Amino acid sequence: MALCSKKLGQHNGLPVTVIVSTTLQELEKGAGVAVTGGGSLLPMADLIRMAAHAYHYLAVFDHHTSQALYLGRTKRIASPAQRIVLHARDRGCTRPGCTVPGYWCQVHHLTDWKNGGRTDVDTTTLACGPENRMIETTEWTTHRNTKGQTEWIPPPDLDRGQHRVNGYHHPERHLLPEDDQGP
Repeated sequence: MALCSKKLGQHNGLPVTVIVSTTLQELEKGAGVAVTGGGSLLPMADLIRMAAHAYHYLAVFDHHTSQALYLGRTKRIASPAQRIVLHARDRGCTRPGCTVPGYWCQVHHLTDWKNGGRTDVDTTTLACGPENRMIETTEWTTHRNTKGQTEWIPPPDLDRGQHRVNGYHHPERHLLPEDDQGP
């Protein structure tokens, strides 16, 4: 009931909200765990119980690419709905090696706003404050790869073959076999 009261304040411009990612299959089974925006595991039974007393946002993702199918607007600052979709998709800072959860991240434009970047879900990603500022002052770049993941590209003098995608916030990518068959 407290989640629906609107009396819990705000965090990073959003009303206090529990943001959870899960699969449709696990939700339908009512078993397994979901992952919160802070990286905690939440048993499916608890998620279902909490959902009975909350405002719902639904982010729909393409099964094969995990890209958001639609939600966008052209303003520099991301809307609360866009931030919720970014939490659901990215779960945390997307720079490889960074473990900062989504609750503590900023919205980063893959193409900087001042260079014509748009504030759409498919052109933004989550980045913690230090990583977001680092992009502005160095030659690092970011872009979305063909799997819908954010890649961080170092300047040539720092590029030594390091990981370009952060898998920390997506343990299922390491546990589940990748489906290369396609439709």
